[in-house]
Amino acid sequence: MQWAPELSQYREYQVVPKIGMEPIRRKQLIQATIASIHEFGFADTTISRIAKTAGVSTGIVHHYFQGKADLLEATMRWLMTDLRRQVVDRLNRAAGPHERLAAIIEGNFAPGQFSAETVAAWVAFWAHAKQTPTLGRLERINTRRLQSNLRHALAELMPRSRAAELALGLAALIDGLSVRCALDSGNLTGDAAARVVHDYLTAGLAAGGASTGPQYRVKGVGT
Repeated sequence: MQWAPELSQYREYQVVPKIGMEPIRRKQLIQATIASIHEFGFADTTISRIAKTAGVSTGIVHHYFQGKADLLEATMRWLMTDLRRQVVDRLNRAAGPHERLAAIIEGNFAPGQFSAETVAAWVAFWAHAKQTPTLGRLERINTRRLQSNLRHALAELMPRSRAAELALGLAALIDGLSVRCALDSGNLTGDAAARVVHDYLTAGLAAGGASTGPQYRVKGVGT
């Protein structure tokens, strides 16, 4: 897998028709928010910087969003929606619990979710979740969704109590590797991260007396 796209990934909507549909403009500003968080950090991401990154006036930003808090919440929702799509698309092609577990892992490390910019945004949102109720609520929804998906598949392979324990460990490892990606500035690829998590899963299944399934081979999380 090629490493994370350059900053231009989140500036692809910089040139937008003056009269455009609202979803296009909102996505443009959300992409600019992600790029700004990566470049300036969460605290120093301002409406002015977001507008400059998007190539629009601050008035345009305020037309579509009530302020920075509203735009940040919309950005986290957008990231969650994209993550869900990445996972669900793979789950729809999966047959059996082992393939569903692989789909969940690979969806979390898909290129759109495991780029330097996207991971920086995720880590920033996690860091501010406790102090910001709206972000905290979204973070809890996202965490519950991940653990629920993992538990559901694992429960077909082992007792529910063990499935819950292993799901917790898998979710923590997925989140931890995302933090490592942010700190390493791109040295960790999505394929490598997926392999680490699957190795942990295989060891957990074996320790619980469950079938480990077919040998895992990274197909490329972009597929």
